[in-house]
Amino acid sequence: MKLGFRIALRFLKSNKGQTLLIILGIAIGVSVQIFIGSLIQGLQKGLIDKTIGTSSQITISSQDGNLNTKDYEEFIEVIRKEDREMEAISVALDNAALMDYKENSQSLLVRGFELNVADGIYDIFDRIVEGTYPKNDNEIILGIDLKEEYDMALQEEVTINTAEQKVHSFKVVGFFDFKVSSLNTGWGITTLQTAQNIFATGDVISSIELQLKEDSVFLADEIAENIKKDINREDIKIVNWKEQNESLLSGLQGQSISSYMIQVFVMISVVLGIASVLAITVIQKSKQIGILKAMGIRNVSSSYIFLFEGLILGFFGAILGIVLGLGLSFAFTKFALNPDGTPVIDLYINYSFIMISGIIALLASAFAAMIPAAKSSRLNPIDIIRNN
Repeated sequence: MKLGFRIALRFLKSNKGQTLLIILGIAIGVSVQIFIGSLIQGLQKGLIDKTIGTSSQITISSQDGNLNTKDYEEFIEVIRKEDREMEAISVALDNAALMDYKENSQSLLVRGFELNVADGIYDIFDRIVEGTYPKNDNEIILGIDLKEEYDMALQEEVTINTAEQKVHSFKVVGFFDFKVSSLNTGWGITTLQTAQNIFATGDVISSIELQLKEDSVFLADEIAENIKKDINREDIKIVNWKEQNESLLSGLQGQSISSYMIQVFVMISVVLGIASVLAITVIQKSKQIGILKAMGIRNVSSSYIFLFEGLILGFFGAILGIVLGLGLSFAFTKFALNPDGTPVIDLYINYSFIMISGIIALLASAFAAMIPAAKSSRLNPIDIIRNN
């Protein structure tokens, strides 16, 4: 094998232009694969983050809309069996109300949270653009769109009218921006204790909300089904983001399939290119191979020459391709920008994907080299020397 490796290096060095051209061809194939793959993965991650990244991905509620203390504590214990998949577990109490401010009225969904816990799902603290979060009773934060529409200011009072015709005065201590108009105009966020007090629900919640870890997001339906089996209650409703966002899921799957198809055809073109060039090399080097066989080199050793050529070309092509692919991805995030200067698609580097792409290129190169390797092993040295 050492002899085959040394001869392979000598063959490659004897025609440096051809060698560099093959390496560049492999590198372009790998770089396109990494660039397309990273682009699609970054786009998908961005879409997930913007649509469900800061919202409940699995929601547990009862058919009548309320969960008592005994129920939700029991359910949380069940959920913690799937703890390796969970990023955050939060409880919420939701009630529709009417908000009065000066002479204006606005329908509002008042959401009561344990804010420190709910922040793990909604990033509430980071989304407060003015003021602070509710810390005391009868404090509330509203969306930035309501502030602009009604010209509100911090520390002003708003009136919340419940469905039971009870009136409560709230102090506005902050304004949030969830980047979604319906939330910025329709939500009012307060503490869980305050929500339970003003709606007189007692120690009751509306739902348990779950945020999954990044690598488990697409397993939401399976995890929800496991939780449903463990809870085993007909009066409990469990929904996951995949059920609620079928069109988004279909779009993501379409992107993935198109990305895989592009990558497959790119690698096929790389394999064919390497195989054709090495096949020509067998013809070019047939005289040398015939002389080596006449000197006693075995057929297996002559095959190793071209297998090693394929591996060497694949290795350097993969390394160069990874560098080019990362460079293309980085350059794209610098030139493709939104009006506010942020990248259209954030740079997403998946080290496992990059490593797999490099390994695929290496294996493809070795596979491509098998055809000329088999051809070289069948060469008859007597015929070669006679014909030359």
